[in-house]
Amino acid sequence: MIYLDHAATTPTAPEVRAAMEPYYNIRYGNASTPYEFGKQSREAVEHARNTIAETLQVQPSEIYFTSGGTESDNWALKATMEAYSNYGRHLITTEIEHHAIGNTCEYLKKRGFEVTELPVDRDGRISLEQLEHAIRPDTILASIMCANNEIGTIQDMKAIGQILKRRGVLFHTDAVQAYGQIPIDLAGWNVHLLSASSHKFYGPKGCGFLYMKQGLRTESMIHGGAQESGRRAGTENVPGIVGMAKAAEISYARMEETAAREQYLRDRLIHYICTQIPGAYLVGSEKDRLPGNLNICFQGIEASNLVLLLDEEGICVSAGSACNSASAKPSHVLKAVGLSDAQAFACVRITLGRNTTAGELQHTLAVLKRLVKMLKKG
Repeated sequence: MIYLDHAATTPTAPEVRAAMEPYYNIRYGNASTPYEFGKQSREAVEHARNTIAETLQVQPSEIYFTSGGTESDNWALKATMEAYSNYGRHLITTEIEHHAIGNTCEYLKKRGFEVTELPVDRDGRISLEQLEHAIRPDTILASIMCANNEIGTIQDMKAIGQILKRRGVLFHTDAVQAYGQIPIDLAGWNVHLLSASSHKFYGPKGCGFLYMKQGLRTESMIHGGAQESGRRAGTENVPGIVGMAKAAEISYARMEETAAREQYLRDRLIHYICTQIPGAYLVGSEKDRLPGNLNICFQGIEASNLVLLLDEEGICVSAGSACNSASAKPSHVLKAVGLSDAQAFACVRITLGRNTTAGELQHTLAVLKRLVKMLKKG
């Protein structure tokens, strides 16, 4: 199998599995218990918190463990808007956010909050002028994803943060695709909340974290015990937390080398696809995109058919976000960057990983050329 859908999920790294194993069958104590056996798990959780905090250059007390990016996004938006509702009820976001943000905004609208969705240009980037204009006296929070999960476009986070800081607006970013792949500068970006998910950077599924800057007045979204400083109840997923921290440690240690390699392979593949397959073109920014992400429109075909045929050839790619793969509607992200329905349905997302080889991509290109030609004749 040639796996080229790393934006959907990544394989759990061997070092990560090894780090997790003892906490399943040897050190399986509940981290909330007072005796020594439980304290071993508590120490592992706190060590993991320190590791994650170091990658972002923040305080360990500002890292809260969750079940993943969706929970982190929900917590960030719901808790912040409700906590500051006496000061305002307006939220700013974008048209290309993940459904974990978009559907949470729909929930907030039903609760009486107002939401402004900023449009994007053909590269998938928001206009700084439109952001400035959208801010109102009652604007509490802006939630703008760092890097898009479908087209890989990276926003100008520093400029966005400067505007929001100047206008006194809190800043949340969904960094599920960015964390572990590109450098993140929370202080320079003036970010108050950040969401991340372990399985996007070679950690286990079902684990993530939310960074909350010290001083934010947000409450728990899950009520129960006193875990996570009383702000996120539930018995700690110790193996998952340990694995996520190990995955973060490895990703940050190898980030520069991995990004350079993926970007080189990505750019070669984009060049060969767009020059050797008639009608194929890149969607999203050429320059400001994640190292391993390419989204290609193969005009004149149905991407869903191409994905199935590639699967028969042992090649895994996607026709959009894995979280919305069952939808019959065109991608909201691709529509937002100006594609027609027909163009949106012709797009394939290919995302490389740290173990992707040039040989795999060469084989994939040959298969793509054959299948696209066959589908166009179809």
